[in-house]
Amino acid sequence: MDRRSFLTAIGTPPPVSAAKAHYRVADRTNTSLKEYSGPWTETEISHLLKRTMFGSTKTDIKYFKNKTMIQAVDELLAPASPLPAPPVKDYDTTGVTTPDTNIAAGTTWVNDTNNDGTIQSRRRAAFKKWWMGLLINQDRSIREKMTLFLHNHFSTETNDVGNAQYIFKHHAMLRANALGNFKTITRQVAIDPAMLVYLNGQYNTATAPDENFGRELQELFCCGKGPDSLYTEADVKAAAKVLTGWRNNATLISSFFDSTKHDTGNKQFSAFYGNTVITGKTGATAGDLELDALINMIFSANEVAKYICRRIYRWFVYYDIDVAVENNVIQPLADIFRKNNYEIKPVLNALLKSEHFYDAFNQGCLIKSPLDLVIGFCRELNIQFPASADYVNNYGLWNGLLSFASNMQQNLGDPPDISGWKAYYQSPQFYEIWINSDTLPKRNQFTDQLTLSGYTFGGKKIQVDSVAIANTVSDPSDPNILLDEIIALMFRMPLSSAVKSQIKKDILLGGQVTDNYWTTAWIDYNANPNNTANATIVKNRLRDLFKYLMNLAEYQLS
Repeated sequence: MDRRSFLTAIGTPPPVSAAKAHYRVADRTNTSLKEYSGPWTETEISHLLKRTMFGSTKTDIKYFKNKTMIQAVDELLAPASPLPAPPVKDYDTTGVTTPDTNIAAGTTWVNDTNNDGTIQSRRRAAFKKWWMGLLINQDRSIREKMTLFLHNHFSTETNDVGNAQYIFKHHAMLRANALGNFKTITRQVAIDPAMLVYLNGQYNTATAPDENFGRELQELFCCGKGPDSLYTEADVKAAAKVLTGWRNNATLISSFFDSTKHDTGNKQFSAFYGNTVITGKTGATAGDLELDALINMIFSANEVAKYICRRIYRWFVYYDIDVAVENNVIQPLADIFRKNNYEIKPVLNALLKSEHFYDAFNQGCLIKSPLDLVIGFCRELNIQFPASADYVNNYGLWNGLLSFASNMQQNLGDPPDISGWKAYYQSPQFYEIWINSDTLPKRNQFTDQLTLSGYTFGGKKIQVDSVAIANTVSDPSDPNILLDEIIALMFRMPLSSAVKSQIKKDILLGGQVTDNYWTTAWIDYNANPNNTANATIVKNRLRDLFKYLMNLAEYQLS
């Protein structure tokens, strides 16, 4: 299904059904990694920001408009903000067997061990709220988008891991290395406490080898399942033996190696890995030495770089990797990846500065994920949250946004399984999986609620302030300028002149035929905002405009 088919399939409510006729099938392209040298306008800036961040705010677009494309990408790839403070205790401990009374409200629990199941559940919930807050309040960098990419790639589920300290440690490692070395991250993941729980690595012994992680290390994390990924079942078994002996210490919130549980025999691998034999080791360093040998061997396979670059491409550009994309983009990116010893940043640098990335056919072609929809909505429409010191209400409001995204089938921190969210790997649908008869109404319900009545927690409300947004327009008294600038902010796909004229007439002009109706209403409202009649006209027209625009099929595209 292409963009035209998508728009047709999910429908477009009147009066803009004619918008469907504006779109045509987007032919695939032969553009390459050659550095982009075309126009650097709000269109290209918005495209870059929507792909590397969550939404493209008006403030950020204005900021990057004063920079070149190269400067913009360089800044996005060099996060200046420090790593965030950890999540805090926002929860009640009434009625629990072992309350964490030594942790004061509003302070962090990440270094405190507590075996009470209810406390662990509430800490896991606090972690997810905190993470949503980081996404809402992200800095001008790609770090949060890459952290989520790694979370999806090295997928774990908070409910299955259970231990909130392990969960936080795992995600702190991903965020700290989000623009680092992929090979290093993979090694850290292999003995990460959360992953040892999630894929049973902590039970992997010489007498009872557990193949879960050894299998996923190759099938999902490094080599993939493509036609050129020819590792064998014997490779899975051999990898499992290499990884025997790793255990968790819940008190120290870390993993450790138990040499008495390790398989000390030699491990034979297939021709895919050059018939490598990893020599069995003994003693306290055996686990580290064999793990290093395993990681080095896996990353010596050419398919690893190509597989990871395909995953990055589908995350940031488009899901359809045809022959031209494979030859012109994926393989050159893989070469860059290998030459830079699997550093992530050089790959992103080449991709985000390429003519291929800014190709018109690679813009507006992604269906927003639920998190992109929810977070982008809040950021682009400048939803106001309580002051940062009010952690209780902020956590509560962020939890509401978590629930909205989860209801649309993207539960932050809890992908459906080890493969991550299906939209990033399930062929041939990919992103189209996000839209169905259940999720599309929920997307509309979310934008409707935040536009019409807002979402309230603890007496604090988050809601679209349509008048404040209108006031950011260069001339809000002109309905044509107002509509053009709001559409440019919210949409990646253009609306035809006929469609915009119809929206203007039906909503802003209230069925009238002259622009003066809106101009007069706006001027009168600003002259006397306390006049109920004037305020009702302006606020209702703007409210209806935002509600209507966000119910269009085009709003689902990024």
